[in-house]
Amino acid sequence: MAEPAAEAKLEVKQASKEVKESENVAEKYSAMTVSKNSEMNLGELSAAFSAVPTHKPGKKQIQFVEDKQEFSRFPTKAGRRSLSRSISQSSTDSCGSAASYTDSSDDETSPRDKTQVNSKGNSDFCVKNIKQAEFGRREIEIAEQDMSALISLRKRAQSEKPLAGAKIVGCTHITAQTAVLIETLVALGAQCRWTACNIYSTQNEVAAALSETGVAVFAWKGESEDDFWWCIDRCVNNEGWQPNMILDDGGDLTHWMYKKYPNVFKKIRGIVEESVTGVHRLYQLSKAGKLCVPAMNVNDSVTKQKFDNLYCCRESILDGLKRTTDVMFGGKQVVVLGYGEVGKGCCAALKALGSIVSITEIDPICALQACMDGFRVVKLNEVIRQVDVVITCTGNKNVVTRDQLDRMKNGSIVCNMGHSNTEIDVASLRTPELTWERVRSQVDHVIWPDGKRVILLAEGRLLNLSCSTVPTFVLSITATTQALALIELYNAPEGRYKQDVYLLPKKMDEYVASLHLTTFDAHLTELSDDQAKYLGLNKNGPFKPNYYRY
Repeated sequence: MAEPAAEAKLEVKQASKEVKESENVAEKYSAMTVSKNSEMNLGELSAAFSAVPTHKPGKKQIQFVEDKQEFSRFPTKAGRRSLSRSISQSSTDSCGSAASYTDSSDDETSPRDKTQVNSKGNSDFCVKNIKQAEFGRREIEIAEQDMSALISLRKRAQSEKPLAGAKIVGCTHITAQTAVLIETLVALGAQCRWTACNIYSTQNEVAAALSETGVAVFAWKGESEDDFWWCIDRCVNNEGWQPNMILDDGGDLTHWMYKKYPNVFKKIRGIVEESVTGVHRLYQLSKAGKLCVPAMNVNDSVTKQKFDNLYCCRESILDGLKRTTDVMFGGKQVVVLGYGEVGKGCCAALKALGSIVSITEIDPICALQACMDGFRVVKLNEVIRQVDVVITCTGNKNVVTRDQLDRMKNGSIVCNMGHSNTEIDVASLRTPELTWERVRSQVDHVIWPDGKRVILLAEGRLLNLSCSTVPTFVLSITATTQALALIELYNAPEGRYKQDVYLLPKKMDEYVASLHLTTFDAHLTELSDDQAKYLGLNKNGPFKPNYYRY
């Protein structure tokens, strides 16, 4: 009986010694990190951790109290702002498209005021810093790995050069994924000039990489409104080069050419448009009898609606909100305005993470779908005082008004997942009684006189491409659809397409989908002759009529 007692005393004594040693190490480490004038090298850090005693397996480790380092006072107001800026900068520099590579030597000089030349001596471009081209090339190479279908299309059609003679002017988001599309168009024979459809979504290093290869790119992240239209004009108005095809995202390029260069616009052979806003503008022109060229509505093709709009937004909404606000979604009251494909994707993601989601809708069919999916359908005014997050997905204007913003609670987040920046009435917030405070890149506190703060993301512009990135694979589907639409319009015999807006042929939609199935090692079942006859189908498709809703 004496031996176990002696052993127990020995263990307690040993444990007490280990605690003391650990406290000494913690004190030493704390002194090295807290001391203002001291620096700890890797050797000291390694020695500090190696000095911590190990414990034998099976023995209970005694937990010691954490070193209590108290600070005598809080940072000053100026100090807090400095710390906030420091944290914000490091946050934005470390991620994605919202955090594209930034050379620390960059100054604040506008790219319009710089003279830059690529390695071939060409200066027909305007980007943030042409020296970032190498980093942009790496981004493009990474994107190519998940865009195998578009690369496959490039290889299949490269020898035929179906876009030889095409002069394409484009206005889209300039990201690594878009660069793969642009370089595919060039490989297929086209000449391209490009600008950005969003002042915040450009990846500067990608724009530099494209400019290095000879593509005339006029875009950089953080353009002003004046810069935005100047870039579009530089793309269109180039001596000795007249575009004959348009690839647009939002309709701004089409609108600019129609208004400012009507004679050039009339000679365009086709327009490919991929956004709700841009398609709406095209239908307005068509209805008024002012659309003088054929246009392809890519936005309403199945491969765009179901994959880019639904599946892409289902992932990128969370990415954008997390990167900008670090918000916890569980239990949050969220209202999503619009239950189209974008709204459906956002709601599915938010619900999966435990948010309490409500919907606003004008369409009874979409509203019924929302009800059947388990969401409350409300009017915004009914819930505006309680919600934590407001997300717009309508493609409309002023769906969130100043009156509603006035009634939101302190700390509410407001953002937009639609293409245009018109959904939130941001202009009404730029008044003398409200204070704007930049917290980090693309995050502003709008402060009311009573101290209430509303968090506005990307100044009401498209959240996912302004503040984060989107899945490359989904963009491969959209980019392949756009490439095929351009090939179709450019090569179509005269008379096939009138001066109107057309949907992508169903057969082409199915072809785009089939190119991407190999990524999943998916194997399609083939109809027998008897089965095809029974269904009244061609064995090779199309398998659904144009009116079919997937």
